[in-house]
Amino acid sequence: MSLFLMNRYLGEEEEDGSVSKESRSQALLAKLQQKAKEKQKKSEDLPGDHLEQKRREERRRKRTSPPAADDINETKRTKKSVKERPQKKSPSGDPVETVSEPPGGGGAEDTGGHKEEEDSLKQSSETSHSAPAGFTVLGGFESRPVQKVNRVLPQWLAEPDVIHRDIRRHLVPIADVSPLSPHILKTLHTQGIMELFPVQAEVIPAILESATQGLLIGRGGYKPRDICVSAPTGSGKTLSFVIPVVQVLMERVVCEVRALAVLPTKELAQQVYKVFSCYTEGTGLKVVMLAGQKSFAAEQASLSELRGGVARSLADIIVATPGRLVDHINKNSGFCLEHLRFLIIDEADRMIDSMHQSWLSQAVKAVYRPGSGPEPGSMFRRTVPAHITAASLSPPQVPLQKLLFSATLTQNPEKLQQLGLHQPRLFSSAHSSTTPEAATQKPDRFDFPEGLTEYYVPCTLSKKPLLLLHFILRMKLRPVLCFTNSRETAHRLHLLLQLFGGVQAAEFSSRLSPAERKRTLRDFEQGKLQLLISTDAAARGIDISGVKYVVNYDAPQYVRTYVHRVGRTARAGKAGLAFTFLLSVQEKNFLQMVVDAGSPGIQKQMVKPQNLKSLEVQYERTLQELADVIKGEKTKQ
Repeated sequence: MSLFLMNRYLGEEEEDGSVSKESRSQALLAKLQQKAKEKQKKSEDLPGDHLEQKRREERRRKRTSPPAADDINETKRTKKSVKERPQKKSPSGDPVETVSEPPGGGGAEDTGGHKEEEDSLKQSSETSHSAPAGFTVLGGFESRPVQKVNRVLPQWLAEPDVIHRDIRRHLVPIADVSPLSPHILKTLHTQGIMELFPVQAEVIPAILESATQGLLIGRGGYKPRDICVSAPTGSGKTLSFVIPVVQVLMERVVCEVRALAVLPTKELAQQVYKVFSCYTEGTGLKVVMLAGQKSFAAEQASLSELRGGVARSLADIIVATPGRLVDHINKNSGFCLEHLRFLIIDEADRMIDSMHQSWLSQAVKAVYRPGSGPEPGSMFRRTVPAHITAASLSPPQVPLQKLLFSATLTQNPEKLQQLGLHQPRLFSSAHSSTTPEAATQKPDRFDFPEGLTEYYVPCTLSKKPLLLLHFILRMKLRPVLCFTNSRETAHRLHLLLQLFGGVQAAEFSSRLSPAERKRTLRDFEQGKLQLLISTDAAARGIDISGVKYVVNYDAPQYVRTYVHRVGRTARAGKAGLAFTFLLSVQEKNFLQMVVDAGSPGIQKQMVKPQNLKSLEVQYERTLQELADVIKGEKTKQ
């Protein structure tokens, strides 16, 4: 029966005795080999990429995953069974290898498969002790220097118009500046100004040039470029925009708000208002200040009036703080900026930091407010500026030109982008001694006043008041402008000096009303006070005449604050001294910060302990009195 089944499998008819057992075994072997070849051929017909991928996956699996224990045991049992299998003998007596068909039809390649499996086992055991090919070995890291990426600034920032830092050696006679109006020349002579500072000689002609074609269009019919000025404190930046703006607006016929100067503090706004008022006297131009020093209703009445049922402007130039400006834009229906020609941003870096108030975006929207102003067909209508095309330039419209001024103007393009500048032009003295490449690598370098000498005084926290008393009573320094980091510190120090006696001092902070601060500044300028203890409210832009010494009672945390504090002295090319009290833990970081900022050099000033001993007894007694005074103030609150 088994012989019959074998014949049926081979496709042959049964022939008794015609085929020997040996021939049947050979025929079966040949048949199995043929089937194996057909199977191999089918696998070779698969797409090359797919086949190669399968092979790579198989090799990766064999390398990375060691064989399971059950598979190894099964392989050993298979080898053993092969060795112990009895051999059949041929009729002649020679042994004949018995071939049995595997379940998968592997046939004659069975032996080769076992050999390959043994090789793979051996290879997997070897790779378990060595790194597999194609994989990264962790560990043994090499220390490689990381390539530093340098900033690439826009061309207008990297290549500014250079302004001379040395004011006294580069004064420019008024006659050499581009034609100034007779009224401006007369006012300058009245003020005793015969020469202009370098920043004024460069910026004034640039602004006047943008208005040579009148108020409607810029040079060549195009919108004028915005102007950015970065120059040291006390270099004359205020006159750099007051003179050209007044000269351009003197030609106006109808009174409309055409210039808006925005400043961060009331005191600085008051200072700029005075300068504008001085140079507009006798011209018919009207200057109004919006800084909260008057009631909102009073300010509203000074801006416009009703004539024939229509609101008419009473101001040509407005000087404002950001908060008060936003109040009038939103609440004052008679406040119109649709004819604005100049937008002046003084202390621009601080104004950028206060952009969260969105004062700039609201001011620009008020300039291009839709649905108001002249009729749509009028040539005086204003539209939001877009790309420059022939259509956008016809008909011409009044351009809005931005003028930025600061002693510490940022070079961060991302921050400057918030201002929406149009083809800006930068005037800077910070690049006068460096190449554009070097300037891109040190973004926070600033120019310090030429006549400034800087010192730092090592001290302890308890000795700070004694050092200040030593400077005033023993070294006879006056007038001294002293800066603290908080109004509480300024108030306690002021009380301490009052109780100690012998020092004419006053405090200047937000604890005082605007009228009190104004009176305090006037007394200090007139020499009635030896010492003015201030927070950073007086550090920005305020021109206090006659300040010879600046003392940083508390070291500033930021380099920009330091630059503005020490900039209250050595103004307009004069000499000045700046002292900074430093604790031992502050010295390293502070000195590095100042050097990186471009300071020409800060010197160490030691005060010997024996120089303070004569003040210590009275100082200790004053401290006890101060504690009682502060306790009494807290009780009243």
